Amino acid sequence: MTESSELTYEVVARNFSEASENRIHSDEIAKKYGFRGALVPGVAVYGHLTHPLVEKFGESWLKSSTDRLRLLKPAYHEDRLLLTLAQDSDGTQAVRCFNQDGELLATLDSDIGVPSRAVDDYEAMLGAQFKNPERIEIAWDSVTPGEAFIPWDVTLTQELSGTYQSQVADEQPIYSSCVHPHLLLSLANTALTNEYIMPTWIHVGSETRHRQTLRIGDTITIKSVVVDRWERKGHQFIKLWVSYWRDGELTTDIEHTAIFRVAP
Repeated sequence: MTESSELTYEVVARNFSEASENRIHSDEIAKKYGFRGALVPGVAVYGHLTHPLVEKFGESWLKSSTDRLRLLKPAYHEDRLLLTLAQDSDGTQAVRCFNQDGELLATLDSDIGVPSRAVDDYEAMLGAQFKNPERIEIAWDSVTPGEAFIPWDVTLTQELSGTYQSQVADEQPIYSSCVHPHLLLSLANTALTNEYIMPTWIHVGSETRHRQTLRIGDTITIKSVVVDRWERKGHQFIKLWVSYWRDGELTTDIEHTAIFRVAP
C-alpha cells in the first residue's frame, strides 16, 4: 500500500530519436504497429522518473539503490508528464509517471541502500563465450543466452552527460559533478545496438543497481552478456546483463529487457 504523494514533478516529453535506426521512434512505423505516433525512448521516461528521487535523496540515491523500471504504455512527443513520488509501507520509494489523460505510463520502484544481490553467476558468464564482434541483424537464432559481448570503454565527459541531461530537461545542480542516470541506462541500449542491427524494437523494463557514484571524468569499462530470450504473445524478448566497471570495480549493473521482434 502506498502512502500519500510526497513529491510531484511535471515535464514535457520529447522524442529526440526520430532519426535513429530504431524506427519505432518514427510516426510511420509506430503507427503500423498500432501506436498513435512515434514512441518517446523508454530511457528518457526513466530519466524523468529519476528526477524526484534525486531531488529528495541526492547523491545517496545515485550511490546506492536498486531501481525496478516498468514501461507499461508509451509516452508520445509533447505529452505532459506528471511524476509522483510516494513511500510504500515497506519503505520502497514508488515513482509513477502519468500522462495528461491520467494514464499510468511507467513505474520506478526504488530501494535506497547498497544493493544486496550478488552477481557471481552473471560475472561467470562474461568470459565463457564471446559473440562475434560483427554487427548482425537481430533474430531469434542470433540471440544466444550465455554469449558475452567484447568489453568497451567510455569516458563520461561533461559534454556527454550534459547531452543526456538536456534531453530530459533536468537542470538539477548535482549533475555538474555526477553523471545523469538517463545516460547510464542509455548506455545499456548502446550495448545492445552495438552488437545487433535492430530496425524496430521496444525497451520494456530494467533493474538498475547503483553500487557507487559515477562522476564526470570517470572512464568505465562496459561488460555485457545475454542472459535470456523468450517469446510471449507473438513478441520476442531479450534480456541483457550490462555492467560498468571503474578501475576494475563494479559500480553499476543493469538487467535490461527489450522486445526485439514486435508482433505484427
